[in-house]
This record gives sequence, structure tokens and C-alpha cells, in this order.
Amino acid sequence: MADARNSTWLHVSKLDLIHSARTAIGGSISLEIARLLKMPEAYWAAITTIIVMQSTLGAALTVSERRLAGTALGSVMGALLLAYLPSNVFVFTAGVFVLGLICASLGLHRVAFRFAGITLAIVTLAAYHNPAWVVALHRFTEVSVGIAVGVVLTAVWPEQEPPGE
Repeated sequence: MADARNSTWLHVSKLDLIHSARTAIGGSISLEIARLLKMPEAYWAAITTIIVMQSTLGAALTVSERRLAGTALGSVMGALLLAYLPSNVFVFTAGVFVLGLICASLGLHRVAFRFAGITLAIVTLAAYHNPAWVVALHRFTEVSVGIAVGVVLTAVWPEQEPPGE
């Protein structure tokens, strides 16, 4: 009997099929939850879920705490910058730099800094008609939904490890 690694169809194993299905379902669930919450850019929830679901449950839990912390920092920094300074490359550059220092001083992993920088970019570089704090809150909510769905689905439907790993 062939193991899951050798059972392939067009070089796609059963584990690859399951992983693709888990990820697609997770992305769809988070997208629909964000839409139900009337988030203006619900796709950020789906993108975040897809990122989270590339890890095992243990890794997803640890990394997701850091992602959530970084998202919160990036949202707050973006709202503050937009509230008091013009949106331009110099303000963005300074914001990313300061976020790196904040994450380092708080002892946060670079995953937190990565999500902080991404969130800052989304909040400060795109043109929005809402006040900065509303945009920041939307991004935080969308990404938080994505993280939560990814972690829950990873716990409920864990990734199967290929035999021998």
C-alpha cells in the first residue's frame, strides 16, 4: 500500500490536496466573517488566514500572537501618523523604522515587526475617505478575523505530517 507521500496524481499528494482544501476553506470562512462584519476590505482576513494556515497548530499559536501584536502596533502607529502628519514616503519610512525599534524594545519577534510594517503600509499608503482611526480599526479587525479563523481551523482540522517527518 502506498503511503500519502507516494500516492500522487499529477505529482500532487493526498496531503497536498488536503492542505489546499483546508487553506481554501479557511480563507473563505474568514472572508465571509469579515463581510458579515461589514469590513470594507474583507480580503485582508482571507489573506491573513492563508498565511496562518501554512503553519502547524503549535507554530500558528505562537506566531499568531506575534502577528496580532504587530497588527495592533501597526494600526495604532498608522492612525497616529495619519492624524498628525501628512501621508508621504518620509513619514512612512520613519514609521516603519520606529516600529522596528518598538518591536525590538518590547522583545517581540520579527514576525510582529513584519505584520506591524505591513499594517502600517496598508493604513498609511492607501487613499481612504474615513478618519485614520477608523481605517486602523478596520485593518486590525480584518487581520484579527483572519488570525482567529486560521488558528481555530488549524486546531479543529490539524495539518497531517508526511510519514517519516
